[in-house]
Amino acid sequence: MATKRDYYEILGVSKGASDEELKKAYRKLAIKYHPDKNPGDKEAEEKFKELAEAYDVLSDPQKRQRYDQFGHAGVGSSAAGGGGFSGGGMSMEDIFSRFGDLFGGGGFDFGGFGGFSGGGGRHVMRGSDLRARVRLNLEEIDKGVEKKLKVKKQVACTHCHGEGTNDKDGKQTCGTCHGSGVVISAQRGIFGMVQTQSVCPTCEGSGEVITKPCSYCKGKGTQIGEEVVTFRIPAGVSEGMQLNVSGKGNAGPRGGEPGDLHIIIQEEEDPNLIRNGNDLIYNLLVSIPTAAQGGSVEVPTIGGKARVTIAAGTQPGKVLRLRSKGLPSVNGYGRGDLLINVNVFIPKLDEKADASVLGEMSSSAFQPTEEARKEIDQHYRQMLR
Repeated sequence: MATKRDYYEILGVSKGASDEELKKAYRKLAIKYHPDKNPGDKEAEEKFKELAEAYDVLSDPQKRQRYDQFGHAGVGSSAAGGGGFSGGGMSMEDIFSRFGDLFGGGGFDFGGFGGFSGGGGRHVMRGSDLRARVRLNLEEIDKGVEKKLKVKKQVACTHCHGEGTNDKDGKQTCGTCHGSGVVISAQRGIFGMVQTQSVCPTCEGSGEVITKPCSYCKGKGTQIGEEVVTFRIPAGVSEGMQLNVSGKGNAGPRGGEPGDLHIIIQEEEDPNLIRNGNDLIYNLLVSIPTAAQGGSVEVPTIGGKARVTIAAGTQPGKVLRLRSKGLPSVNGYGRGDLLINVNVFIPKLDEKADASVLGEMSSSAFQPTEEARKEIDQHYRQMLR
């Protein structure tokens, strides 16, 4: 399955884009890839749907906040409580119904140069994103935790302060784009002239070229450095979830916007508790006398212990439930439970053993061992993978 593209990248806007900038960017690109303008072009149709998906998330403050923090995992159907959508699963009617007001009630005007909206401006290259993995135990996942990470990355050059030159006259306006940072091309199509805009290949969107480059960074404006990044991981995160730390990736060339740092969550395996969604599972092993006569036993919980009652005549496979003793939802909607799977320890007796042992159920031979419990536990973990 292909990796989803960044929503900001799809719309061609920065992370700090205003609502108005998002609306303008979406309208401009939606006109460009509108099905009426590209009849029979499946690729254009998919781009049109992709744009709608990106705008649906970024134009909604709550969805945008979740996306900025967790990426695509934060706005999927499970994370959004069923409220999210995938552009690929949305019909054209749905898109026009939701966003038609941006185009004057759903209509498009392809007169003149159609999809191009002037004004452009410089498009300084953004720094690349970085990825790092952070391991968390169940207690950290339960409460949330603040982490510090030393990141080796591209930072602004300390000699030229990210400018690429130390001289006041070390830059000049790009002769290719004349300082706009973009180049415009036009070609005739079935709907008339179509004008497209792209980043200038000469200045890479900065609008300027370096004539006297910094001797240290060779005009790039960046150098290798380190930064200690502090970030908060909320309670309830799960394996593979991504946390976005805005602006903590590589510095952009010559003053460009920095990329982001993507934190990938990894869970440490707990020796006793097994995670299944927001629920936790503990495989309890009791003796035959306890199962037959009943009793009280202690079970581990996150950061502590709890006592549970085993009813007389409890059969193997019985599941006891401790409400709200599981993990919290990452969106704050309640907690899972602790499920206790009751297993009965059956000892293996020597064939020559005195039959009288069977009458002494309280003997040490019938007491469950941790080794036997772990064998059951490991089998259960494999079933959940």
